[in-house]
Amino acid sequence: MLSVNELALEIFDNLADLAEEFNCAYHELDNGARIVDCGVSVRGGYAAGRAFTEICMGGLGEVNFRNGEIKGIPMPFIDVNTDFPSISCLGAQKAGWTVKVGNYFAMGSGPARALSLKPKHTFEVIEYEDDYDCAVICLESDHLPNAEVMNKIAEECHVDVANVCAVVAPTASMVGSIQVAGRCVETAIYKLNELGFDTRKVIAAMGTAPVPPVRGAKLAMGVTNDATIYHGRISLTMNAPEIKDYLDKIPSNKSKGYGKPFNDIFKEAGYDFYKIDTSLFSPAEVTINELSSGAVYHVGAVNPDVVIKSFGYE
Repeated sequence: MLSVNELALEIFDNLADLAEEFNCAYHELDNGARIVDCGVSVRGGYAAGRAFTEICMGGLGEVNFRNGEIKGIPMPFIDVNTDFPSISCLGAQKAGWTVKVGNYFAMGSGPARALSLKPKHTFEVIEYEDDYDCAVICLESDHLPNAEVMNKIAEECHVDVANVCAVVAPTASMVGSIQVAGRCVETAIYKLNELGFDTRKVIAAMGTAPVPPVRGAKLAMGVTNDATIYHGRISLTMNAPEIKDYLDKIPSNKSKGYGKPFNDIFKEAGYDFYKIDTSLFSPAEVTINELSSGAVYHVGAVNPDVVIKSFGYE
């Protein structure tokens, strides 16, 4: 079986070896754990954002950039594709691990989750877990982890701490904007999984979303979510005639909170995530080619007005 940690380690090693060329910084702790700072105290960039996103997908996704436009305004877009949607998105990229050690907090994602099995139910559903002696984790945080944090990750992954590797970037950074927009495909696979659909039947996936501008820590969460909620466009190829029963529930415009920038919705919810309709965390538009019947389905639509408002364009 494919090892997402083994594949991601190749990308990590290249990033670590050439950190300066990626506008990143490499650190090795006294316990041997390795860290690449992609945005905490460095500026990062598109190359670092691509590497971070491909590591997060366990080496089973490909990332590219292009210059697109929304309502005539030019802006960068990220394009993501994978031939292993269930493993790369749910088995690696999903932000399913809250890393909290002492005063340190980060959202953990990436292939290390397939060793720690966080959350376990996800891996039971997709029938995948990794078996490798090195753990590669992606941390969304504005602080670098210390030795204690890396030790904890090693324990959870059942590997030696010297074999733990982490890439780190804050949400409010260039790499942060890129890697969250790079979750556009994952958002679609995650939504299908939440609906009870067997995502192992999705055999290929491709998606695109605008890369949000970096607007500061206060707005970062909102603008990065809005990229996919209001302008994520996903194409899925699958062998699953039953998908027709799920179509109306896939796109974000079916959510009760749809129609406003995420930061406005969050504010109205008293900054309480549990008060937000979880169906909002979906792509804007999805096209599906169902191979057994030859059917092609299209649901949802982009909402350029909300994107322009969220991104702060005048």
